[in-house]
Formats: sequence, structure tokens, C-alpha cells
Amino acid sequence: MFTPTEQEAWGGLLSAYSRLNRLIEEDLQEHGRITHAEFEVLLRLSWVESHRMRIQDLAAQSILTRSGVSRVVERLEKAGLVTREGAAEDRRGAYAVLTETGAARFQIASETHRALVRRVFLDLFTEDELQQMAGFWKRLEP
Repeated sequence: MFTPTEQEAWGGLLSAYSRLNRLIEEDLQEHGRITHAEFEVLLRLSWVESHRMRIQDLAAQSILTRSGVSRVVERLEKAGLVTREGAAEDRRGAYAVLTETGAARFQIASETHRALVRRVFLDLFTEDELQQMAGFWKRLEP
């Protein structure tokens, strides 16, 4: 059994995650014409200097399974936003590589995404509260 405070803390996280995820999905569909999962893959590829990551590494950093990430990469590949390259060091492995078109689409989506995140999340807290919250999230890292 959870205490009332524990229930409010955990239930609040679940409710906030659900609401924010829904708002982000709707916003990305409207402005970026991509799903939240597709945005996450493009985001992670944009963060690495080479704009290239092994699909298994993308999956390790995502809530999606390896097969889920593979399906997202396949959709992005069909849309011309990424290419897939075989891994020379492992014939079964593959890399997802961000294309120029993918980088441009990501840039458009990320601008509206940042504005939404500011409006529905970041602007609700002071700088001190955000620093404290960032510390809380670090406790959950493996």
C-alpha cells in the first residue's frame, strides 16, 4: 500500500507524463508531421556529431524495443529522413544516419516542440525548482 503522499507523488508523475506525452504527440503531428517516437530518433541522431547511431544503441536509450526502433527507422527511411547503413563490424547490426532532409524536418519540429515544452512545463517552475527537479531525475539514472 502507498501512503497518501507516495500515491500523490507517483500518481502525479504518471498523470503528468500521460498529459505531456499526449500534448507533445499532437503538436508534433500538427507542426512536424512526425510521431513522438520518430522525433525521439531524429533528436538522438542530431545529438551525436556524426548524426549516426547503431539501432541497438538508439533502442537502449529509448522506451521502444529494438524492433520498435527498427520500425521507426524504417518509416523515417521511407520518408527520406534517415538512411540505414550496415555495420561493418557486425553483419547483423545496422546504423541509422540522419539525412539533410531529416535534419531540416527535425529543426522545424524541434522549434515548435521547444515552445510547447516551455509553455506546458518549463515556464511553470522557477529556475531553482528546475535545478532541484533535474537533481531528482539524476537519482533515477542507472
